[in-house]
Amino acid sequence: MAKVASKNAKVKDAKAAAESKVWTKVIRAVRSPKTGAYTFKDAIVHKDKVLEHINQK
Repeated sequence: MAKVASKNAKVKDAKAAAESKVWTKVIRAVRSPKTGAYTFKDAIVHKDKVLEHINQK
């Protein structure tokens, strides 16, 4: 019975891994208008919308 349980667990992990490959973490350096220092903003975005997110002001 343990083999069946571990097999099912692997199937669930494989599905989650396949779905997670379409997401990307994007880190942008944003300059503060007050101090001029850079801060970093991060977001998880869909891989098709990465350039849109980077070009955002």
